[in-house]
Amino acid sequence: MIFEADLHVRQKLIPMFEKIDSTIILSCLQGHMGSAWVDDLENPTVAQITVGIFVFFAGNADTKAAEELLNNLPDFTLAIVDSDEWKNRIETVHVGSIEKFPRYRFEKNLEHLNKKYIQSLISTLPDGYEIKRIDKTIAQEPSFHELSEDFVSQFDSIDDFINRGIGYAIINNGQVVSAATSFSIYDDGIEIEVASHPDYRRQGLATIIAATLILHCLDSRKYPNWDGANEESVKLAEKIGYKLQQSYDTYFIDCRK
Repeated sequence: MIFEADLHVRQKLIPMFEKIDSTIILSCLQGHMGSAWVDDLENPTVAQITVGIFVFFAGNADTKAAEELLNNLPDFTLAIVDSDEWKNRIETVHVGSIEKFPRYRFEKNLEHLNKKYIQSLISTLPDGYEIKRIDKTIAQEPSFHELSEDFVSQFDSIDDFINRGIGYAIINNGQVVSAATSFSIYDDGIEIEVASHPDYRRQGLATIIAATLILHCLDSRKYPNWDGANEESVKLAEKIGYKLQQSYDTYFIDCRK
């Protein structure tokens, strides 16, 4: 049997997840968003953290509760673990429904993010384009949501995003063509989400809007964490100044199968 963990119980999970370097985990353990599940509310030995489609597992993988947690998933899941035991358990429980691929983790070092250089990236915005901070009007624009469903999806509502999150958009001819937002938030920073319209790619817009969000975070003394989903994301992060730390295995699980 598994139980949903409140903030008090989540504090007990900090040592269990310390080997997985993810600010998304922090956003849940610190009570900002997401949910946590455990096998025992007093003395948990296995746990699951879920924020959107990101799901993390830790603790004893060789238990009945671990299998219950591995079936306590959204329809589409990106599962991340810190041991071969958990990887083997995922591959056994979800055989035929998984795809393993790498994601990319970057060093968390403010010295790598030079504000003067980042400001120079923003100054390359082409004529006819405008950078705006995302307000309620922009957040309700269909063109904004068409770029990425994950810009505001981890927040309770658009109002909640406006109150607790942060984002910037590039506007052209009244449409949002590129945007960068806080996918998730934690005490000391945000996790970045960036996307551009396919017709407006390869113009440097993703670099410009990501740099705008990052500069805002640096000015606000919040760390803008970058976690790369693919090699394009890696190149963009490195262009801004981030240093690649390592790749790590991620499992896409289609629970409809």
